[in-house]
Amino acid sequence: MSRTVPRDELNLALAVTSLMKGVVYRDTAETAWQHVLGLASQVGDHVAVLGLTVVVDEAEGYAFLRSKSDDELAELGIPRLVARHQLPLHTSLLLALLRKKLAEHDTTDAGNRLILTGDQLRDLVSPFFPATTNEARAVDQADATVRRVTDLGFLRRMPGQDGEYEVRRVLRAFVDAQWLADLDARLAEYTEILAEERR
Repeated sequence: MSRTVPRDELNLALAVTSLMKGVVYRDTAETAWQHVLGLASQVGDHVAVLGLTVVVDEAEGYAFLRSKSDDELAELGIPRLVARHQLPLHTSLLLALLRKKLAEHDTTDAGNRLILTGDQLRDLVSPFFPATTNEARAVDQADATVRRVTDLGFLRRMPGQDGEYEVRRVLRAFVDAQWLADLDARLAEYTEILAEERR
């Protein structure tokens, strides 16, 4: 564990640039986390001029920047800093399935971290790929989806554990409880879309 950063040594530039690069986690970027946590109010003021807000979940140990709503941005008269992009179908599907797994995990006494193997992740998403006799192609598609979700920061390869991934708790902030409650309806939509793609 690194030393606690004294209040007079907290660095706003370090806090903001760390957040600009992505989610700051207490367990993987402890020093940056201390700067973000200690200067959360100043960080919020600083990024507000860019149309961003800082989200800090101290209990779960993560912080990130989120764009203000389109209405708020219009009111401020500034454009969205980061363009929105629609995620590929299987990527958003895996995110939804992981969020459901995380909710199930949280209702058990299985510990704080949800760890899944590559095989378990493939098994989650594979049923939603078009049926094929080429098993290697199906595995490649599932692995590509897992890589995308990992690149987005919602999965983290476990260091020293070959083929194991931690589901990052920040996923809860992006796939909310209401969206999760509608998951069965969304899965039915995904199944329809996939059926159309197979035709």
